[in-house]
Amino acid sequence: MNLPRLREKDIYILNLIVESYLKAGKPISSGFIVQKSRFPVSSATVRNIMAKLEEHGFLFQPHTSAGRIPTDKGLKLHVSNLLDEAILPKKQIDLPSEDFSLKKGDFNSLLNQVSKILAEYSDNLGFVISPKISNVNFHHLRFIKISEEKVMIVLITSYNLVLTEIVETGSFAAQVELDKASQYINQNFRGKNLIYIRDYLLQELPKYKIKYENILNKLTRLLRSYITQEDQESHIFLQGTSKLLGKPDLFDMKRLQVLFQNIEEKAKLTRLLSDFISLAKVKVLIGPELSIPNISECSLVLSHYGYHSQVLGSLGIIGPKRIPYEKIIPLVDSVAKRLSQTISFSH
Repeated sequence: MNLPRLREKDIYILNLIVESYLKAGKPISSGFIVQKSRFPVSSATVRNIMAKLEEHGFLFQPHTSAGRIPTDKGLKLHVSNLLDEAILPKKQIDLPSEDFSLKKGDFNSLLNQVSKILAEYSDNLGFVISPKISNVNFHHLRFIKISEEKVMIVLITSYNLVLTEIVETGSFAAQVELDKASQYINQNFRGKNLIYIRDYLLQELPKYKIKYENILNKLTRLLRSYITQEDQESHIFLQGTSKLLGKPDLFDMKRLQVLFQNIEEKAKLTRLLSDFISLAKVKVLIGPELSIPNISECSLVLSHYGYHSQVLGSLGIIGPKRIPYEKIIPLVDSVAKRLSQTISFSH
């Protein structure tokens, strides 16, 4: 964001206006700010600062005689200030250990539970995006034929997390061929992921001798088919729609209906969020930044989870723009860290 030059006093007044608006939901007057300020300041000074902030697009005056409310730009600057103040280490949320229990192979239940935690603690919509198997580095992999046109991919990560997916293959191969393909992958690509293997095979396949070509061709087709299918499907857990329906004062119900229509198109939401999946810290998107048509009254706070240096997915909350960012940002950060720790120590 290209920001005009603001003094420390200007930023203090802006933050005070935003904080007051988030609680009250109505225009904030200069007199109110004078009363709330920790420092002695006159109404004339506050009015001048408000006029300056409005001129630069941080505030908006809905009526001539009314106070000001923050614009999306003003909210964004306030949130940036919160993040710059390093509130995350100071305000970690105490989360019950039993809420993060991971039973062997029951990863989806854990992610569903985490989305519930986010919804309950934030009083908004909580989401968790599960990992794409094709992006996860594996320790062991196996293909299991479950019907003439379906193959199950069983992937065990280096931290003993079991991930499974079913891929539509069309008429493909016998189990003995799938076992050979699994053996070949485990011998040559342990520690890599399926995208790496697909790209390697596409590049190197012409160099292999004829006796290997048939099974490797089939393996390459299988990987291409799965990765294409994976890109088209959603892998997202959502909880808390009733939380948003219970906020008629914060949402226009028609806008909320559009929001849920977009959420139902989970693949669209997953693609949007995956653009931010490798972030090093919490990210806040406000209003039009969400890139979801017709939704301008929402905010999204998200972070990522993973194992050491490998990002697996993202999580966060979706709510109205008037959410308590000072509480929500540390919540999302804490949940992301706890989920990462649970995965890391699951072995």
